Amino acid sequence: MKQWLENLALIAATFWIGGLWVVGIVAYELFKLIPEAQLAGSIAGQLFKMMAYVGMATSIYLLIQRVYQFGTNALKQGFFWLIVLMLLLILISHLGINPLLEKFKLEAMPKDVMESVFADRFATWHGISSIAYLLECFLGVFAILKIR
Repeated sequence: MKQWLENLALIAATFWIGGLWVVGIVAYELFKLIPEAQLAGSIAGQLFKMMAYVGMATSIYLLIQRVYQFGTNALKQGFFWLIVLMLLLILISHLGINPLLEKFKLEAMPKDVMESVFADRFATWHGISSIAYLLECFLGVFAILKIR
């Protein structure tokens, strides 16, 4: 049973981390392919939201699986703390930063947020969100290397 759960953890982590990288690349390409930035941003936002849910579910599974497999020794493993950090980045972005970005977009209506008085604040928070996502991607690479 433990081997099956360990294999599932490896598959889930690979799906999650691979998905992070794919969504990041696809989002970048969307802005090159779709001339209307607002539409490209909306599509990219949905992809990032989907990956946030995948990340939350997967990270919780990985943490539970580690504790089940190693008991309290899981707390001494770098992998465990990498996943905790990645989960915190997801929660900060999804529950903290993204609602701010949505608020700026709504308050800017009917204008595009980048043509409104909220453009500077939106750009700042969007940049912070992008850095958090990129950090999550790189931490994910280390997590995959440390999973076994």
